[in-house]
Amino acid sequence: MADIKLKGKLLVEGKIKAVTGLHIGGAQTGLEIGGVDNIVVRDPLSRQPYIPGSSLKGKMRSLMERRLGLSQNRPIGPKVHIHECENPDDYQKCKVCRVFGVAGERPFATPTRLYVRDTHLSEESAEKLKELETDYPYTEIKWEAAIDRITSAAVPRQFERVPAGTVFGPFTIVFNFYEGDNFTVEDDVELLRCLFEAMELLEDDYLGGMGSRGYGRVKFQELKLTLKTADHYTDPQKAPRKIVEKTDVASLRDEEENIVNQIKTLLGSSKDHSNEGAGN
Repeated sequence: MADIKLKGKLLVEGKIKAVTGLHIGGAQTGLEIGGVDNIVVRDPLSRQPYIPGSSLKGKMRSLMERRLGLSQNRPIGPKVHIHECENPDDYQKCKVCRVFGVAGERPFATPTRLYVRDTHLSEESAEKLKELETDYPYTEIKWEAAIDRITSAAVPRQFERVPAGTVFGPFTIVFNFYEGDNFTVEDDVELLRCLFEAMELLEDDYLGGMGSRGYGRVKFQELKLTLKTADHYTDPQKAPRKIVEKTDVASLRDEEENIVNQIKTLLGSSKDHSNEGAGN
């Protein structure tokens, strides 16, 4: 691996609203809920449903792979494949692998730029769902039917899902900026565009299962971008910089050029800004 230096971290924070019912599947043995065919993933301590960081990151990666037409050449489980570059030349050109990561044993691999944390129910939504007479704590049961195309016979089944209107958050996505032998911090900042595009693709697609049946439409809300340069970690008195506040994905895309250029300036001359407070 080339010599690599951390130049800064961008914290992307906000909320995720389930516009339609949301089903992110959990292990069937993880809960004692009788009679439900497909349960949702829940926090083992609070028993509340949540959005795993792996689900959010994996869906955004999948959408970007599809958008760019990348080959699904690496198996990661039964009947599941993802794209992963197999040589350094392809890797240097691949936004998806540099942002979302490749297997650590790849000799040309650099650190993953994107970290995605688990996102739990907002306090407000948790209280509202407690007050509702839902089928199970914090969730509802949706009946579905599989129809035989020849006989028209129906087989009923149940799906547990988080009700439409539920809000998760605050969520945190961390985008890391590095500088190395074969790339500059300006190169890494350009990769930030990939994250914004993936977020927009997700809003126009779905999260979790049964998306083609209306489940899983989500919306990012109250987005806030905060930059911490490497200098901040050696001297916490050097305040993080607020890039944008209380915005949405559409506005991020509209302001993408300004955001990217602002971060390039701050990372390229962080000492010039070390004594400034937070704010634009």
